Amino acid sequence: MCVSLLAACAAQPDGKPVDAAPSPRTAPYASTYKPASSPPVLIRGATVLTGTGARLDDADVLIVGGRISAVGSKLAAPAGAQFIDGRGKWVTPGLIDPHSHLGVYPSPQVNAHGDGNEISNPVTANVWAEHSVWPQDPGFDKALAGGVTSMQVLPGSANLIGGRSVVLKNVPAVTTQAMKFPGAPQGLKMACGENPKRVYGEKKQAPTSRMGNVAGYRAQWVEAQQYIRDFDDYGKKLAAKEKNKGADKDKDKEELKPPKRDLRLDTLASVLKGEIPVHIHCYRADEMALMLDLADEFGYRVAAFHHAVEAYKIADLLAERGVCAAMWADWWGFKMEAFDGIQENIAFVDHPKNACAMMHSDSGEGIQRLNQEAAKAMARGVRAGLSIAPEHAILWLTANPAKALGIERQTGTLEAGKMADVVIWNRNPFSVYALAERVFIDGATAYDRGRSDAVPRSDFMLGQPGRGVAP
Repeated sequence: MCVSLLAACAAQPDGKPVDAAPSPRTAPYASTYKPASSPPVLIRGATVLTGTGARLDDADVLIVGGRISAVGSKLAAPAGAQFIDGRGKWVTPGLIDPHSHLGVYPSPQVNAHGDGNEISNPVTANVWAEHSVWPQDPGFDKALAGGVTSMQVLPGSANLIGGRSVVLKNVPAVTTQAMKFPGAPQGLKMACGENPKRVYGEKKQAPTSRMGNVAGYRAQWVEAQQYIRDFDDYGKKLAAKEKNKGADKDKDKEELKPPKRDLRLDTLASVLKGEIPVHIHCYRADEMALMLDLADEFGYRVAAFHHAVEAYKIADLLAERGVCAAMWADWWGFKMEAFDGIQENIAFVDHPKNACAMMHSDSGEGIQRLNQEAAKAMARGVRAGLSIAPEHAILWLTANPAKALGIERQTGTLEAGKMADVVIWNRNPFSVYALAERVFIDGATAYDRGRSDAVPRSDFMLGQPGRGVAP
């Protein structure tokens, strides 16, 4: 089957496909991830937060073939199943961090590891974060010990358009492709506000202002629209030539050359075609609203605003537009555009109907305790008069990030048929004393706090003092 982004199955006169931008469905650097084999597992008698908004007490979770088979009471297990006593434990879906830089800014933090920003140009839509990911980053192991089973790794925020993101399964691997979440779409990282105007202003290069930022985005989208038209026109000409073949020998001899392929415009065209969602680093409410107007002007979809410290001011607008917000619990005041941050931000953004609030880390340390960050946001919401139960707050860490990343049909909730990405906690995960005791990825034990042989260690840490994650 011929799949082409910009020219629908058009062929050149020699029968070869048009040299147009490949669809993400047939893109290079495909995932080679394969789930580890595992026996059936039955977790009995736990408090289960399903990620759908439900809490089930004294409930069972059955995992078969790496998938959630059933969640309920008094479930029967197939032969050969492993039984886990869940009494006093809590079970949740695996946590998903929608904004991480693990692998592209790995530990140890040295200049040689700084691969998250390509600051050679304000627009680097041609770069892919996965081409910088270092799978040996010890941060992956530490995130796993905090219950994180998947994450989106993004380029940094120096540029107006920083490049493509990648969604990873948090599994030990030698190659990035072996960590890539099967079927997860890439995202496009954009950044508004202070960062791009500061980085390029210091270089005495545009943009140097917020209006320069917007002018820069618009110029790129105009160019991408023309790129699509050029390939569409070329496809039409090829089709017409094929249809009229033999009618005019002189025209049959005319050589039609396809437009020159451009990797930057490949990415932008894929966004305009709806194949790559947009994730935007943006703090201020007025700028988030402006970025939605920009998306309307050029017809693309914003999946989420990241950091979004003023999202509480436009919570209704975000909910109405179906745009998620990835936020911290209490980062505030570290630069001017973060000055109006409040600790009730997540709770207020979560309050309107159809809202999509998410926790994110943006930190190799914060990713280790996303459950505690969510607990802080819950507490501030409750103090503000909102009722936030654990079965709802878990959505900030599971179902909502899955939705924003386009993987909600595969993970994010404990529902039959979904990937068995599961965490067993020693108590309510929103307690400061909570620890992830056991973590499953596709039904296989990825981390077991009680067994030293089931605690992964990065190759980089082997032989190092204090290596790996302490049980």
